[in-house]
Amino acid sequence: MAISLAALVGVTSLKLSKAGVAETTWNQDINWVAVTELEDPQRFLNGGELVLTTGLRLRSAPEQRRFVRQVQRAGAVGIGFGVGLSHEVVPPALLAEANRWGLPVVEVPYETPFIAITKLVADAQSADHYAKLERLIAGHQVLARALLTGGGLAELLKNLGGMLRTDVALTQFTAQLYNSSTAHPSADTWASYPVPTGRRDACTLWVRQPFEDTGIIGYAQNLISVELNNMVKQRQAQRALCGQVLEDVIHGALETSEAQRRLAGVGVNSTRKNVVLLAVSAAHAKALGSTSVPQELEKSVAAVVGKDLVLVVNDDGGTAPALARKLSDHLAEAGIHATIGIGGAYTKPNGLRWSYFEARDAASHGLPVNEPERLSLTSLLLASEDVPLADMAHESLNPLRAFDAAHGSELMATLESYLNNNGSVAAVAEELTLHRNTVRYRLAQITELTGYDPAVTADRVQLWLALAVARLSARQGK
Repeated sequence: MAISLAALVGVTSLKLSKAGVAETTWNQDINWVAVTELEDPQRFLNGGELVLTTGLRLRSAPEQRRFVRQVQRAGAVGIGFGVGLSHEVVPPALLAEANRWGLPVVEVPYETPFIAITKLVADAQSADHYAKLERLIAGHQVLARALLTGGGLAELLKNLGGMLRTDVALTQFTAQLYNSSTAHPSADTWASYPVPTGRRDACTLWVRQPFEDTGIIGYAQNLISVELNNMVKQRQAQRALCGQVLEDVIHGALETSEAQRRLAGVGVNSTRKNVVLLAVSAAHAKALGSTSVPQELEKSVAAVVGKDLVLVVNDDGGTAPALARKLSDHLAEAGIHATIGIGGAYTKPNGLRWSYFEARDAASHGLPVNEPERLSLTSLLLASEDVPLADMAHESLNPLRAFDAAHGSELMATLESYLNNNGSVAAVAEELTLHRNTVRYRLAQITELTGYDPAVTADRVQLWLALAVARLSARQGK
């Protein structure tokens, strides 16, 4: 271990003795030994040295006092003065000045060579370095074993905190992955260490001050980085597997009993109420599949369905909006701009399907977080990629749009008013300030241009659906 002046004087073979009364750095570790006969050695000292001299050039009292001041200003722990050559005893002026500045002085007898002191301090330094290296290697083994034996980040960080004898925490964007205390890490009282992963999962290791870092933190950063990358790959694989099951359930490809069994296999209990949270991001769809989620959603079942991130949350719907906002904030912190849709709370596989479609419809509203609305069959049909409903709607209505554009007429407005007023010509005439015959004439034009008669129930449904789909398509930007 490193040695102090007090311990050095205690080595009987050196025959050193304390001179003067100063003890300010008496028990401070000696970093190195500097042998000098310069009058001003300050610029050659780094601090923490024991300065050995015979005072060869320190003939006068002013020179001796100046020498002490220069050594003290350099941050030395003390002076070892060799007697029997230039001076038979430690000069009184040097000793008085050292006492004044609180700098310890040790008398070195003639028979003790300076090299013996230097070697002893060097050996102590070497032993200290070797001991620290042994502890560091042992610490490496403990941290690596925590991961290799399945303990994960929590076990690794628990061991790291024990080695540093302080609290440690690991945060990832808005989420706190681990904290050995209840205090929230802050830059005032905690030291922060970034943990890069090359992905969007970069996180920060926090260590509460004070602590002594022997190099173990750097190794811990590397291990955490490796584990985070492993977690990303595990998330991708797990979400792909869950996504296959959810897609089969959403498409109605499974019997109820089989759907329940397969959902249970990925962690979804369909006998309880579940809510679907859907995250959509056209710009960062790839990142959605592997990114982390807030701590509050860690127990949810995450899946990738198409290009979207789907979270199935066991919830009665009461906390779903707050969880959705947490997810939105977390993704934004990660640089992922996503729209979150919330589904309703339902039981059974069919309920999960309905919640998914509600969440998908809600996400189309375009706000950062969108709560569910009453879902119509029209929006369900539009949500299905297998039904070209939008194209069919445009095909039905495009003749009216073209006629209105060419002649400045209002056939589209008349049709919408007629359907909204349940086929009442009188109500349409009053609403649009038209004569009833004008309304009838326009309805005849609509029939001629589209091939659908608004007075016939089947044709009226076709036109109503076309208008509803057109509105939904415009809202979704299609």
